Amino acid sequence: MDGAVSHRFVNPDGLLPGRGFSHAAVVAEGRLIEIAGQTAHGPDGSVRGTTMAVQAEVALTNLATVLRSVDAEPEHLVAMQIFVTDVAAYRDAIDDIGAAWQRHLGKHFPTVSLFGVAELFDPDAMIEIVARAVVPAPPA
Repeated sequence: MDGAVSHRFVNPDGLLPGRGFSHAAVVAEGRLIEIAGQTAHGPDGSVRGTTMAVQAEVALTNLATVLRSVDAEPEHLVAMQIFVTDVAAYRDAIDDIGAAWQRHLGKHFPTVSLFGVAELFDPDAMIEIVARAVVPAPPA
């Protein structure tokens, strides 16, 4: 991270081990980036894919694209909220989603919450990812 102070992610003893997420993020001072919900929409407005795995791949691709468009990287993510219309489908696709995560975000695991919701704005969307990133300030 170019010598910048980095965030510290914490998984305390005595809690469920963090697998694919961290329990806490101690965020370094820096530039805050709030990222709107990213879905599986392509540039033409259509939803890409009809399975949770494919839609998650596209949503993660879109998230990485947004990060890079504001001079941020996946390691700057500190929090994510994932909204899905079918939690069972998300669980069933977890291996494929994990592989997509690593392709687009690497082995970086910010705080993550998963929410099952009745529907998203676009009825064809199955997943939406809201995120927060902080690009740490360079050392003084």
